[in-house]
Amino acid sequence: MDNKCWICGKQEPMMFTCRHCGKTFCSDHRLPERHACDGLERGTGFTSGNTGTSGYSRTHTASQSQGKDMDEVIKNMMKDAARNAAKGAATGAVHRTRSSIKTSPSMAIIFICIISFFLELIPGYVELFQLVPSTMFTRPWTLITHMFLHAGFGHLFFNMLVLFFFGRELERRIGKDLFLYVYFISGIIAAFGYALTSSTGYPMIGASGAIMGVFATLTVLAPDMQVYVYFIPMRIKYALLLFALLDFALMGANDMVAHTAHLSGVLVGLYMGYRIKNNRKQYRRAAYDNRRW
Repeated sequence: MDNKCWICGKQEPMMFTCRHCGKTFCSDHRLPERHACDGLERGTGFTSGNTGTSGYSRTHTASQSQGKDMDEVIKNMMKDAARNAAKGAATGAVHRTRSSIKTSPSMAIIFICIISFFLELIPGYVELFQLVPSTMFTRPWTLITHMFLHAGFGHLFFNMLVLFFFGRELERRIGKDLFLYVYFISGIIAAFGYALTSSTGYPMIGASGAIMGVFATLTVLAPDMQVYVYFIPMRIKYALLLFALLDFALMGANDMVAHTAHLSGVLVGLYMGYRIKNNRKQYRRAAYDNRRW
């Protein structure tokens, strides 16, 4: 075997043979990265009984072991960072949810409706809180509790989706207390509207009547607000008209939807919206007169 360095040709008392490519190198070029070792890229190995070679192999093996230990340290650090980030995100989400429930009536209603949806799995829960027209006066709590029950996930999802966007917008415009007044008055009048017009006497559940009242109130206060109905952009006043016409057209369809409750909620919402709007005009007029005097 040639006893000269394969890179520079230098000859030393102790030469090193690379265990990856099998070539001989001086102390300056003994490391694989110093002589562009092609055997290292191929993953091949070379063994020899030479004392210098075995010493080099032990050194390189120790280097590999240290590299593996460093990889493990980095992996553990990354795992800890990911775990802490996930924990922080979960804690932040819980904090934001609690804060929104405390500060927003719409979010509190959504939270209660979701919890109630799971409680519906309990036998007798729905029967206890649903609105039955024939027992409405003997079980008056159902005028309120029926708003927190839903017939299925789709029913819950779409009601809460509308409440999430338009309920919070109405809160911002009229305040939390007045929002709650609009919501529950619309839901209660919607229940009476259904009870007086229902010929089947089927039980009624859902927040649709109350939500239609919220939607109608917002329509009066901001008639030109842009909304999307099935991904079609339109002004909110046209969206409300479309919903009302559909409910009116389907009143006799016997499709297990309380269309008269929806329409009753719309009527209450329109009344409340015009009342709030007129009160604001009177307040601004009185404020203007006071400034003038």
